[in-house]
Amino acid sequence: MKTIVIYNSQTGFTKRYAKWIAEATGADCLELSAAKRKSMEPYDAIVFGGWACAGGISKLHWFKSNIDKWEDKKLIAFCVGGSPIENPEIEPALKQNFNDSELKKVNVFYCPGGFNYEKMSAPSKLMMKLFIKTLKAKKDKTEAEQVMINMISTSYDISDKKYIDPILECLHA
Repeated sequence: MKTIVIYNSQTGFTKRYAKWIAEATGADCLELSAAKRKSMEPYDAIVFGGWACAGGISKLHWFKSNIDKWEDKKLIAFCVGGSPIENPEIEPALKQNFNDSELKKVNVFYCPGGFNYEKMSAPSKLMMKLFIKTLKAKKDKTEAEQVMINMISTSYDISDKKYIDPILECLHA
């Protein structure tokens, strides 16, 4: 199966997962800006990866706008975020990015990445600082909110190659 992995990465976590998937499958791997200029005709499977941003998947619009054109292809989208994979909010957040008919055509996965404040854009850093400040100011914080504050206050990396296994299984099914 000829496969292409297309990614949009801000701080490197999504790129890392895209490269791991490409290496494991022998797929072509391109950053989104390059993939937009390339024909997807030769490919049997298209894997798109974007980073999590306020419950959304970055640059997903490009992928979604092509779903109907790619009806004869296996379609996979993965999202990389800072939450551990066990977070119960991940699955509903992922699914809200697609309507019901899209979910019938696209397999969707989550891969934990982390935060790298050194590589984040200035607007993203500002948004995160404001979010942390708001959480810290909240009275009667839940235990989960306190854990989140501690986790996202500094850079961290929870990425692991094992998280691509469900994507690989889907590609080989």
